[in-house]
Amino acid sequence: MQVQSETKPYDSINVTPMLDLAYVLLVVFILMTTASVQGLSVSMPKPSNKPSTEKHDLKIVQVMSDGALMVNGVPVNISQLETQLLDAKGRDPKMSVAIKGDARTQYAKVVEVIDLCNKIEVSMGLVTARIGT
Repeated sequence: MQVQSETKPYDSINVTPMLDLAYVLLVVFILMTTASVQGLSVSMPKPSNKPSTEKHDLKIVQVMSDGALMVNGVPVNISQLETQLLDAKGRDPKMSVAIKGDARTQYAKVVEVIDLCNKIEVSMGLVTARIGT
């Protein structure tokens, strides 16, 4: 005796569980992106309305592409730079230094000048240029 069973292959896939998962993921995504982010409140200082009439000495230190240093257009080495900055700080304790680093220079040379300014305790800033200028 032979038993015949009528088995048909499935011709469709039940996508209901997959849609349920997609809807749950969508709801989680919406909730996570709209959740408020707690941050730190920072009170920034307000500028005074009085223009500053004080003039302080400014030294422009350029780090050239080959690593050479220039102070206000005059070539110097690192020890001469330190001497000049110490002398300038002796004359004007509120003097500042603007550091211009060439884009092709070794970053270590710029860091060396920054470390020197930190050692001497003078205020400094890095001069940047806009891309394309």
